[in-house]
This record gives sequence, C-alpha cells and structure tokens, in this order.
Amino acid sequence: MIFIDPPFWPAHGTIFSHLISDTSVAELHAFAEANGVTERAFDLNHYDVPERLYAELVAAGATPLSGKELARTLVASGLRIKAKYRVKSVATVLELRWNALLPDQPELGAALLARWNEPHRNYHSATHLLAVLEALDLLSDRAAPRAVALAAWFHDAVYNGTASDEEDSAVLAQTCLNGIVEPSEVLEVARLARLTATHSPAPTDDAGHLLCDADLAILGAESGEYSRYLAGVRRDFAHVSEDDFTKGRAAVVRQLLALDPMFHTVKARELWDVKARENLGNELAQLS
Repeated sequence: MIFIDPPFWPAHGTIFSHLISDTSVAELHAFAEANGVTERAFDLNHYDVPERLYAELVAAGATPLSGKELARTLVASGLRIKAKYRVKSVATVLELRWNALLPDQPELGAALLARWNEPHRNYHSATHLLAVLEALDLLSDRAAPRAVALAAWFHDAVYNGTASDEEDSAVLAQTCLNGIVEPSEVLEVARLARLTATHSPAPTDDAGHLLCDADLAILGAESGEYSRYLAGVRRDFAHVSEDDFTKGRAAVVRQLLALDPMFHTVKARELWDVKARENLGNELAQLS
C-alpha cells in the first residue's frame, strides 16, 4: 500500500508530506509517476511532496497516517534507509575510510567519490561502495588486503551501464595509482576490478573471493533492501525499454544463479547464499 503523512515539513517556501510504500520501492515509483510526482522528489525510500498535492494523492489512493505512524510503517516494511547510508553521511564515512587507506592522497579520494556520486547513478552509487567496503570488513574481520579495498573503490568508478565499465574502471585504477603504490599492487587492483565483470575468481584466488563476495552481498539482503536494489538497477538502466530490460535482467539473473559457487568464502555462504538464491529465484519468476 501507499501511505502519506500530513504536510508538516517546511522547505523552499512551502511544507511537505512524505509518501511511502510498505511493499516495494517499485510500487512507490509507479504510484508517484502515475500521479505526477516528479522523480527529483525521491529521497532513497520516500518522496517529498508539496502540500498542494496532498489531497490529490489521498484521492488517488494514498492512505493518510500521522508522521509517527508513517515512520513506524516504513521501519516495519524493511524499506527504511539507515542514517549512515544517506548521502551526506555516506560521503563523510567514505572520506574517513579513504584517508585511512591512502592518507597522503586526499585529492584522489575526492575525485573517486565524485565519480561515485555522479547524478545518473542509482544503485551503483556511493551507497553501494560503502556497502561493499562494510561487507569486506565483515568477511575479513576488518583485515582485507589494501589491494582488495582499493579494488572496491575502483571497481565501478567508471559506470555508464555498458559492457566496458569494468575494463574502463581497471584502466582508471592503473592510471590513478601509477607511482602511488608499488607496480605489483597497481596490477593487482586492476585485476580485481576486472573480476567483478564475471564474479568468477579462480579457486585459489583469496583476494578475488573477498571482493566478488562483497560485491554480491546485496543478493542475500532481506526483501525490503533487495526491493530497493532492484528499483535502483532499473533506474540505472532507465534508457532501456521495458522489454529489453526484462530480457537482459533475466539473463543476468540466470547467470548469477548458475554461479557455482555463488559465494566463495565460507562466511559469505553462511550469511547470504540461501537468501540470495531465494531472492534471485523469486525475481526470475516475476521476470518470466
């Protein structure tokens, strides 16, 4: 269902309501689009809608709730975004992480963060980068090799939604890190970035196992977070027709389900494998 709280939140010379779904971000986007709510009003898990639209949206089917009830509904839905994953918080956390990784290269960190915050990105954004780094922490007990952490920073640094993104990101890593770290580490970072195109590291590639598992951790997320992931991916490919996207996404899902193993580290399999296969199976059924 779609819910809305009373206009109360002041900004830009008016007051705003929050529009949410308790089911999926896709449902929320569909309702907003059908009722003339602009896409730029979307803020990760809700739309900020001006007071003038409140009555119209209620008439269209949005259920009125108090602000507290709406917040509780969003939490219960599993679609709530934690504060640390909001844009300003993400930037601050990532800046601290970069400075711990390469403390004498703040300009490079800022340039990479600017890439991850490019306006055309939805799922493949700085939020994804932070999630991958946090998954690496979890899988390695906060002891991931520096080359793996650097590869996480570079693996989607070039993102245009094309087949060459991973290769272009690897080349960017080689260009940016040349002369900053040892040549062998530059090559390792680029190699790892390329691996995220297939997520098929060799059986003995421990570094590749860490990065690929962390990159695919979202597949094992709970239903609400997985719904946000799917909505973000669709928005990343907004330029692709619905039919073409459905065909392409179904092929990707089948490829992921065919990975054997899907996750390479013992810890990742314990944490995410069962849920990932459930999520992907459900998605494929819906796509079909």
